[in-house]
Amino acid sequence: MINTELPTVEVAGGAADFVFLLEDGTYFHFEFQTTYNAADLLRFAGYDIRLYERDGRKVVTVIIYTADVKHRPAGLDIGSPAYNPSVVMMHDYDGVAIYESLRSKLADGQNLSDVDMLNLIFLPLMRHMLPRKELAENSIELAQTIPDSTKRNTCIAAVFAFSSKYLSKDEAGQLLEVLKMTDLAEMLVDKVISEREIEIAKNALREGAAIDFVKKITGLDETTIKRLQMEIRNA
Repeated sequence: MINTELPTVEVAGGAADFVFLLEDGTYFHFEFQTTYNAADLLRFAGYDIRLYERDGRKVVTVIIYTADVKHRPAGLDIGSPAYNPSVVMMHDYDGVAIYESLRSKLADGQNLSDVDMLNLIFLPLMRHMLPRKELAENSIELAQTIPDSTKRNTCIAAVFAFSSKYLSKDEAGQLLEVLKMTDLAEMLVDKVISEREIEIAKNALREGAAIDFVKKITGLDETTIKRLQMEIRNA
């Protein structure tokens, strides 16, 4: 007989890379790994169990191993419990050929398919001679040439969001400088400025400022200011 008391140690800050709620009500747990370690599988299994305990939803887990991991890792078998998440090996993908294919399509003015978009997003993780940071920069620059604005912004946002999981803080900071030169960054800045102006307008209206004065200090149009004024009155 062994001691059956199992004290629980809570680790602050532990969190899965990404978890999405799918249309069928299940969770899609998404992890990026640049190395293989069995202890990581225990950690991921712990995330899944806690998600299920909290929300009662089934969890589907996929681990994406970057090209640094050349051999497909096995799952975790500890007896009756077994943990076998799906695995995507980016070492199996030729990043050079895929980049050239995407570049050629965009140069010809072709729209990208969903698979093309995924290839562009995950290009920095594929087998390639260039370092991942440079590949991430190339992916964002290539995405800038996508004709469809929705697809363009989706790819740029995904490349940057996922990069934080496999780049160092310094590399992610350098990638942010590249992001700042994109149309998406300009949209985000405009949104922040707009929200700030609306808040200034609301504060001025609450203090009894005239519409003309609010227009002058915020640059908002009269229709928007009157709508904000009505919202304040009805609040």
